[in-house]
Amino acid sequence: MLTGLLRKLANAVLLLFAVLVLNFALIHIAPGDPVEALVGEMGGATPELIAELRESFGLDQPLYVQIGHYLGRVLQGDLGYSTYYDQPVTHLIAERIGPTLLLVTVALLWAIVIGTILGVFSAQRRNSWISHLVTVLSLAGFSAPVFWIGIMLILLLSVAYPILPISGMTSTETATSTIGYILDVAHHLVLPALTLGLIYLAFYSRLSRTSMLEVLETDYVRTARAKGLPKRLVIYKHALRNAVLPVVTFAGLQFGQVISGAVLVETVFAWPGLGTLAFESILRRDTPTLLGILFFSALMVVVMNLLTDVIYRRIDPRIKAT
Repeated sequence: MLTGLLRKLANAVLLLFAVLVLNFALIHIAPGDPVEALVGEMGGATPELIAELRESFGLDQPLYVQIGHYLGRVLQGDLGYSTYYDQPVTHLIAERIGPTLLLVTVALLWAIVIGTILGVFSAQRRNSWISHLVTVLSLAGFSAPVFWIGIMLILLLSVAYPILPISGMTSTETATSTIGYILDVAHHLVLPALTLGLIYLAFYSRLSRTSMLEVLETDYVRTARAKGLPKRLVIYKHALRNAVLPVVTFAGLQFGQVISGAVLVETVFAWPGLGTLAFESILRRDTPTLLGILFFSALMVVVMNLLTDVIYRRIDPRIKAT
């Protein structure tokens, strides 16, 4: 198992290297100039100042030289300096990663738990109206754009029935205690986490239902039933453990997709996370910050995939290292 994990770790390092090079090349080839965007924010500048800015950012050098310098800095833990915020990119990411991880984790957890419960429940009653309702709602939820769901929830739960805040992570009033602050953040978290999780709730309910239907038709489940074991024991001890394997696998693989979905959700709800920072960096052509966010997102995806592999083996010891 250790040899297999080390091999996967080596592949992950090569993948991160490829992501760095590809992202850097694509962003610098794309139309637009960070210096021009910065000068526009400043209200104009002389040609001499523009040339000085391009030299200070290293944009006057060939692309392959810029890539080499950037890779060297990344190996030293330096993701560059923001051209707009005038701060180290690592500092900006450190400030925003907490809210994003909170949003993504809560959304993914409740979607996995509720989706798996709905899928297992509908699989046991495959021809009932409840099973058909879960299927229809899953397809509808999976097909709806995440920003549209967010807007509809705002209109319903913040405008028509003003019970949840529309935007932000905290209220304007400063909380007087730690518990008050936590409750305030949780109150603001409901709508973004609900919006982001609904898409994946539909996916995991459908996935767990299909997986459970396949497991219920296996020989060992029939044997357990023939022995006279209680239905609950057959479902939750023998069948569920194997049916949940695809759910665990896709949860790890989709972590990066959840982060990308968080960009739209954070923008809709003005949630102060990496998604909002990425959106602002794109508008302001802040290349170092955008590159840092993309690299950090790829790093989190790789780490989650490795953790998923470990958890997968813990759930099913029959799987050997490959």
